[in-house]
Amino acid sequence: MYVKDRMTHNPYCITVDTAISKALDIMAQNDFHRIPVVAEGKLVGLITEGTITANTPSQATSLSIYELNYLLSKTTVKDVMIKDVQTINPDALLEEAAVKMRKNDIGCLPVVKGDEIVGIITQNDIFDAFVDLLGYYTGGARYVLEIAEDHPGILSNITELFFGQNANITNLAVYRKPEHIDVVIRANNVDHHVMGKILNDAGYKVVSTIESNEND
Repeated sequence: MYVKDRMTHNPYCITVDTAISKALDIMAQNDFHRIPVVAEGKLVGLITEGTITANTPSQATSLSIYELNYLLSKTTVKDVMIKDVQTINPDALLEEAAVKMRKNDIGCLPVVKGDEIVGIITQNDIFDAFVDLLGYYTGGARYVLEIAEDHPGILSNITELFFGQNANITNLAVYRKPEHIDVVIRANNVDHHVMGKILNDAGYKVVSTIESNEND
């Protein structure tokens, strides 16, 4: 899966001369938490709720609300925006975006081709992709198999058992742990009690079987 598959395309952008008060209004009206900043069509910065808060006086100061609003209307995002912005290419793998966010402790990445911004991807997009990959909202049942020893062909052997019951595998994931491997399979078109027994009889330890409606 690629960044371009999960990003928000053509994100809302503001220019460097946008007033902070205007940026705050845009965030509030659109439920944004950050907005890319452009100059002549090129990405030059990122403004977030956090950067605005960190660079404007607290209401606990001697400034009145009127004075604070006046200050925000006269200060532009150019003065407080993040200039050294971490970005990613739309053709990058989704896991590259996740690693980059994690490594830099950030919640989003503007997606660029050259200097042109073509999208934005956030932590929530990554979370949604993870949920979709595991098929949380897909019909059927979720099987977790504990595999003591990995070997070539083991996934083929397991999927053959599902094929033998005319079951449709919709999602599959493998988690490698020091002591064993967990194989997570979501499948439909088969009774999960029957499928669980077939797997156990074939020598596979079924840790859990959960029907999809138990997750709703």
